[in-house]
Amino acid sequence: VPSLQMVSIYALLAEFPSSAQIASCHLTRLTNLLANASKGHYNKEKAIEIRNAAKHSIGSNMPAKSLELKHTIRLIQELTSEIDEIECFIKSIMDEIRSPILSIPGINYRMGAMIIAEIGDFNRFSSPDKILAYAGLSPSTYQSGQLDGCYSHMEKRGSRYLRYALFNATKFVCIWDNQFSAYLAKKRSEGKHYNVAISHAAKKLVRVIYQLEKSGQLYHRAA
Repeated sequence: VPSLQMVSIYALLAEFPSSAQIASCHLTRLTNLLANASKGHYNKEKAIEIRNAAKHSIGSNMPAKSLELKHTIRLIQELTSEIDEIECFIKSIMDEIRSPILSIPGINYRMGAMIIAEIGDFNRFSSPDKILAYAGLSPSTYQSGQLDGCYSHMEKRGSRYLRYALFNATKFVCIWDNQFSAYLAKKRSEGKHYNVAISHAAKKLVRVIYQLEKSGQLYHRAA
């Protein structure tokens, strides 16, 4: 049943870890389980669909595998809960420091926190170029058009965590902000490989972030 949400799938398999158990479970119990896990999105019709699919399943019934599956799902649920708790903590910190980086379209709490945490005090850097060098994104880094050679050179210098955060943030900013999207398209039209074009956009993003953090102003989209 491909339309099931992951949360509902985990709840279903944690309770009934084999097709045989799903096929033999009481319809009311299955309906209630799905309704609770999906917050009312799934109802009796979906429960009937799942149970019928389980009855026609060719999967084998192996108790050891079922037990292993239950334990794996519980571990996933525990880790997911811990991640949610950490992200909530990150959000509270970012809300407290009120960084203007979050005003840039495409930068969420997690990515913004990674960038801020890696850079630290912006007063340590006299210019955005100093941050680019710290991240291993100095102007000379991307002169080569050969992607593999470019990356092998990059990994030996700078903060790889900051570089990772900047690259991933830039990809989303280029999607959500027209100015960055146009800049990326321009670099691509010049024949640059996608990753090389993203690196140029990342440099532009660093300069924007630096200006915002130093001035305390919010980002304004180009008209």
